[in-house]
Amino acid sequence: MEIYEAMRCAPTTRRFKPDPVPGKALMRALDAARFAPSGGNRQGWRVIVVQDAERRAALRELYLPGWREYMQQTGGALVLAEPDSFDANIVRNLQRADEYANRLDRVPVHLIVGVCLEDLAVTDVKLPRQSIVGGASVYPFVQNLLLALRAEALGAALTTLLVPAEAEVKRLLEIPDGVALAAHIGVGDRIDPWPAQLARKPVGDFAFAERYGDPFS
Repeated sequence: MEIYEAMRCAPTTRRFKPDPVPGKALMRALDAARFAPSGGNRQGWRVIVVQDAERRAALRELYLPGWREYMQQTGGALVLAEPDSFDANIVRNLQRADEYANRLDRVPVHLIVGVCLEDLAVTDVKLPRQSIVGGASVYPFVQNLLLALRAEALGAALTTLLVPAEAEVKRLLEIPDGVALAAHIGVGDRIDPWPAQLARKPVGDFAFAERYGDPFS
């Protein structure tokens, strides 16, 4: 698959077939993703591939509290409670996300992405705002992995809703101290057809020429 095509049609997949995922496909995706950039080329990412049914069920139980809290904070719970009062597309997307959360144990593969904290270069740590720079050494790898999975015709769903349960996840998967939880990716064969192109805002809404506010064109 050509890279621009993959970038335009790699949606979040929330409905999966129960079929097992070939190990060779996962290995090819991981092998491609490892060429992502990272600060100082430290390559601090770590991935645990979870396919065992009991561990998948345990991850579901750890995921659901974060999902429910997220739904309360964002108003999603109200949408699901009163679907007739909201746009049908919004309702459908939230219903599928809620289905994904509640059926997480049925997703064939869970990729738990961690990062070695000592390998992060956090250059904004002293600024008077929330730090974001540390993620630059792990999330390019995550995006590479999503694109590689798309090239393998595998659906994927990236979330960070397991992160609040980091301590429990680390105990479950025996993740050592010094490795932080960065992302969770559900992987499997997609039930729904692949879209030709995702709906996104135009470039003029976010890219500026010379100074903030002057659209780049």
